[in-house]
This record gives sequence, C-alpha cells and structure tokens, in this order.
Amino acid sequence: MVRSNRSQTGVTALNDSFTDVGSVKVGHFARSSRGWMTGTTVILTPTGAIAGVDVRGGGPGTRETDLLRPENLIQKVHAIVLSGGSAYGLASAQGVMEYLEEAGCGFSVGKDESWVVPIVPGAVIFDLGRGGKFSNRPDSTFGYRASRSAKTRTTAVGCVGAGAGARSGGLKGGLAMASTCIESGHVVSAIAVVNSIGSVINPDTCLPWNESMTRLHRPNASDRKALREYLAALTIPVASHEGSLNTTIGVVATNLRLSKSECTKFAAVAHDGLARAVRPAHLMNDGDSIFGLSVGHGDLVLSENEPIFSDPVGRPALLNKVLAAGADMFAQACTEAILRATSAGGMVSYRDLCPSAFGDD
Repeated sequence: MVRSNRSQTGVTALNDSFTDVGSVKVGHFARSSRGWMTGTTVILTPTGAIAGVDVRGGGPGTRETDLLRPENLIQKVHAIVLSGGSAYGLASAQGVMEYLEEAGCGFSVGKDESWVVPIVPGAVIFDLGRGGKFSNRPDSTFGYRASRSAKTRTTAVGCVGAGAGARSGGLKGGLAMASTCIESGHVVSAIAVVNSIGSVINPDTCLPWNESMTRLHRPNASDRKALREYLAALTIPVASHEGSLNTTIGVVATNLRLSKSECTKFAAVAHDGLARAVRPAHLMNDGDSIFGLSVGHGDLVLSENEPIFSDPVGRPALLNKVLAAGADMFAQACTEAILRATSAGGMVSYRDLCPSAFGDD
C-alpha cells in the first residue's frame, strides 16, 4: 500500500475508488494477448449526470465534447468512455450506447419512452501496435462488455481497461483512481489513464514528482541505476519528446450539484493536478483531456434552510475546495497509475525497476 490515508475523523473511510463519489458505475474490458494490448473503461451514470470537459493536449481524440459546452442543449450525460485505440477506439462508445439503449437510458427524443439517445462523450489514448498487431484495437464490443461489467464499487487499477496498453515517460503506464472527503460528506473522486510523453517520475530522485501523497522510500543506489540505465537505453529518448503519440485522459467527479459551467471549470483546474504529476504535460503529441462530472442531486446548501446558490460568498468558497480537491485527486490518480502498473509488452514498470521504493526486498 503506497497511498496516503486521506480519511477524516467522523467520515466513513473511502476506498480511493472513483465509485466513492456515488451514483456511478465503473467497468473495464481489455485484451492483452495474441497481438492485443488495449482496452476500454466506462463510467456509467444511468440516471444522468451534469458534465463539462477541458481539452489541452495538442493531439486529442475525443467524442461528443461540443455537447458539453455550457451554452448547448444537452444538460446530462449517461456515460463517459475512456479507451485505447487512438481515434479507432472511439468506436467503443457505440457499444456503450447500445448497452444503455437496451436499459432505456438516454435523452428522450420521441413520444415512445424507448426512443432515447444515450449521451456518451469519450476520449482515447494512443496505444496502437503495442500488443504487436496494429489492427487490434477496441471496437463497440469493448464498450458493451465494459458496460456490462460495471459495478458501483470497484478498486481495479493498474493495467486494466483503458490502461492496458498505456506507456508513460518510457515506463509502463496504467489506470488508477483516488478520492477524498472535503467536508460534510462531500466527496471528490478522480480516475486517470496515464499514457504520457512526460514522466511521473523525477529522474533526479527516482521518486514521483507528486511524492508528498505517497509512502514510498527513496530507491536504493542499485535501483536508481537500473531505472536511469533503462530510460537511457530507450530507442527514442524520453527527454527528446519526439516520435511519440501519447495522452493522459480522465474524469474528476463530485457528489455536489454543479452547473455545466462549474463542471467545465472543475475539469480545467484538474489539469493543474495533471501538470503537477506529469512533467512535461500538454505537449503537441499529447491529447490530454479531462471531464468534470457532478452526480449531486439537489441544491448545495450552507445550512438546512439556506440554498448555497443564494450566497455569493459561501458558494465560491465551497467550489474552491471542490476545485482544489479535484486537482489533488487527479495528481494522485496519475501517480498511482504508474505505481500500480505491471511490466508488459516490453514496457517495464516502475515497481520492477525500483522495488526498494516500495520497501520490497
């Protein structure tokens, strides 16, 4: 266990799972053999959730993000898809739509209640060919199977779902989650798929840039040497930032009720967490995209009888806490994605190169 304990006195302990926020399900599907190394992760919000998005990478692969602009019609999404496969992997969202349509979940477009259009934004990472065969990438069956496996309580992290084929700064990348309680049972959660050009690991210390929220030891001299030699021997030096197609994608969520504009701001500030954990970030070959999600039902309140919408001071103060927590949790999720990854497909994990950081013999 390398994560810090962020539970607070009087608050039910969280599981550092994205599902701690409530009202969501998370499911994964991946293939990692016979030429495959890719997958899809789905966040289901069957009753609908308010969402925003902020895209900062120079090479994004996204779907339905224009719908999330505050001035546009759609107010709620029914799922968010994170997938491998680059632009091809956007096809996984079709399977999610089929799953939701079967369940009768979606934006109503007719007199018959079965006439629904599920709103399913998504983003993808580049992992083409990492399993050995370029044509092996997620399709609609990945999205459907990830949706079918979705649970309200999940802690599966590492090389799962969209993180199966991820690579970060030359090391094996992956997927991870984090959550915290800010006050009065208000939860902020994050899920990140780290497939970055930049590195989560500081080459000087051989520890994560975001080491303050971990319980790692300084790697011994042998492990530091092994890590530096491995990175130096890569065909394309990490420091050059050349010839690599990457991306870090994810979602931050809260059980507070936010507007679309506030969800957009929530996603924007989460990029600060990305930039703290992954250095450098938002390069031309990255497609860094983060969604902001509100699963709250009912108005924010300052007290039992006073809606926070009516208070020009209290509401921004509480929102600031949400925004700051979102950045912290996204930074933590990015860091955990590398710490929880395991070696695969010729990509070596940080844990295998620096076991002494974890206290392993």
